[in-house]
Amino acid sequence: MTEALAVVFILGIFIVILIAMAIAQIRMAGIKVKDFFSFIDANQKLDSLAKFAKKYDKMSPQEQIIYLSEAEKMFDSFDKIPSTVWEDERDKYTEVLDTYKNIRVMRWNEAQSNAMTKVKSPKIKPKEIKAE
Repeated sequence: MTEALAVVFILGIFIVILIAMAIAQIRMAGIKVKDFFSFIDANQKLDSLAKFAKKYDKMSPQEQIIYLSEAEKMFDSFDKIPSTVWEDERDKYTEVLDTYKNIRVMRWNEAQSNAMTKVKSPKIKPKEIKAE
């Protein structure tokens, strides 16, 4: 029984040492541990956003707003991590970024066209011509 307890204790020490080394490596790379964990979450969001990016033209306006907000959160997390860490995800990131830009431009164009149709020009009345 004591041998099993000693093995568990030694394994526990090794696990703690490995975790400490991983944290040290993350910090030496200039990354905060909190940012690294938010990057892991953002990397999972990247996969789901990449799937939605393929059908962005079929999204409803509400889905577009949700897509834009989630993409902005994901971009913030990716910006805090050196690009060499997520180099293999660059294609998905670029696809999500392109879709993000397309939706923003499309929504901006719609807002501009709506603003132009809503603006009513005042009726101009011809001025009375005064004879001198």
